[in-house]
Amino acid sequence: MATGKVTLLSAGPGELDLLTIRAARLLATADVVLLDDLVNPEILTLAPQAHVIRVGKRGGCKSTPQAFIQRLTLRYARAGRHVVRVKGGDALLFGRAGEELTELRRAQIPFEIVNGISSGFAAAAGLGISLTHRDHCQGVTFITAHLRDHSEPNWAALAATGTTLAIYMGMTRIDSICAALLESLPAGTPAAVVQSAGTSDERRVLATLATLAVTAREAGLGSPAVILVGNAIGEAVVSGEQTRGPHQPDASSTVSEHGRRYA
Repeated sequence: MATGKVTLLSAGPGELDLLTIRAARLLATADVVLLDDLVNPEILTLAPQAHVIRVGKRGGCKSTPQAFIQRLTLRYARAGRHVVRVKGGDALLFGRAGEELTELRRAQIPFEIVNGISSGFAAAAGLGISLTHRDHCQGVTFITAHLRDHSEPNWAALAATGTTLAIYMGMTRIDSICAALLESLPAGTPAAVVQSAGTSDERRVLATLATLAVTAREAGLGSPAVILVGNAIGEAVVSGEQTRGPHQPDASSTVSEHGRRYA
């Protein structure tokens, strides 16, 4: 049988209407779907003929080994199947796509990459802000809270970039992250946590860098969540005579459930 192909497909942050049209089209042709744990399970309605294998990977939980996922992908592709490897958010951002692409190239398996919306962008949309507001920063840095050896990044160097920090997989270390950043950034630096960004369960809090860890903990927020730090986050806070909308709490507000409740 002729060699099949692999689609590395980005499922976006959650809701199905955030999928790209290309993603939906390719799911309809899938023979095998390897489904990550954080992906909306309703996505399987778009792949009615596919054999589904759940290959969950979540921090702090029992996970499918990466090497096993790669072996499955190659096995089915070599058998002539169209394998759709479904990852949450954008597959190219903290999705271990590099390791899988290396194996596909080594095995000379044809592949296609389908981009999606990363949770960092979904979090910014929920807050109604631009991550690269030119009045406040010169860019955005997407960073994971822990390196492969479980150490932490150089927070001082990251703070010195002058960019908005979008921190992934950081909720279990939020206290140490904030403490490290406070050594380089003002205590009043705007910050936020957005949990389950881009889904119907989205919740978010606005705070300062000095109060973020406590505020998020008191609100009961946890993983999966994105931590955002930087002056651009202050655009989510309005004051004075401006009308307050769902993305515009006052300066002391905690926002949750899509901004419909203020405290």
